Amino acid sequence: MSLLVGFSPHQDDHAALDLACQAGLTFRQPVDAVTVVPQGWPTPVAGHTDREFERWASEEGEASVAEATSLLARHADVETAASWRSGRSVPQVLLDSARADSAFAIVVGSGPSGPNGVITITSKSDRLLHSSPVPVLLAPRGYRAAPGAPFTRVTIGFRDDGTSWSLLRRAAPIARAFGLSLRIVTFAVRGRQMFPPSISGAEDMVLQQWREGAEAEQAKAIEHLTERGLPCEAISRAIATGRTWANAFDELDWDSGDLLVVGSSTSSDRLASVFLGSSASKIVRNSPVPVAVVPRTFWSANATDRRPR
Repeated sequence: MSLLVGFSPHQDDHAALDLACQAGLTFRQPVDAVTVVPQGWPTPVAGHTDREFERWASEEGEASVAEATSLLARHADVETAASWRSGRSVPQVLLDSARADSAFAIVVGSGPSGPNGVITITSKSDRLLHSSPVPVLLAPRGYRAAPGAPFTRVTIGFRDDGTSWSLLRRAAPIARAFGLSLRIVTFAVRGRQMFPPSISGAEDMVLQQWREGAEAEQAKAIEHLTERGLPCEAISRAIATGRTWANAFDELDWDSGDLLVVGSSTSSDRLASVFLGSSASKIVRNSPVPVAVVPRTFWSANATDRRPR
């Protein structure tokens, strides 16, 4: 098993490599940086064009391996390797490699056109989020991880549904095994004012009732985690509210050791095993820290998608 990270050469942003090495250090997994170069046509074309293209692709691949190896050398405490492979589709090569190598997770960065500090989902990462059989780790643009600094806390986006409970069941033994604290966060975005100003207190009443219900469900979740061996002092909880998702995220404290984990959609579509639902998508796009998106198929063999009674 390894962390499979898609590496694009000649880029200023090396966030995906840093995130992969931080995850490798935390979860004691080797890191394999893979560059995908264009594949030639299956049959030779007139003249030597095809051979020249293959030579160019090979040179690009070797140059990328050298660049990745140099960047990975910063993380001397993580076992790393770099390679290149040819293919028509970058996501498909990564997916095929993840299946063939039984990858622990796939790691990708954000789009080059997005702002620093947040995650921008590209067409390539969107394909992975629809099809990956393993978790997909997404790095905010410009993300840097200090060498030798592992993750220290996992934050679970909790909605009191089957997906959230399955995540908790999988997260508890992982947090315990690797010495991570675990935080349960429930988000509530209020949007526009629900009522005219003259009766705006009704909105506050609804929010307060919702908060009380969320706190009660979080308490059940904490009890559930302690029953599975996670120490009480390693668990925390929070409720983040705001008029926008950005406001809600601003209510929480974040540091360089945080990893946010969300589950995939509860859609029954087997082809969309990691497809993000509406709320999860907004969480990913507003997160200031790396996000791990976990597919249903990743936990279905060992956990049930149901709330405890």
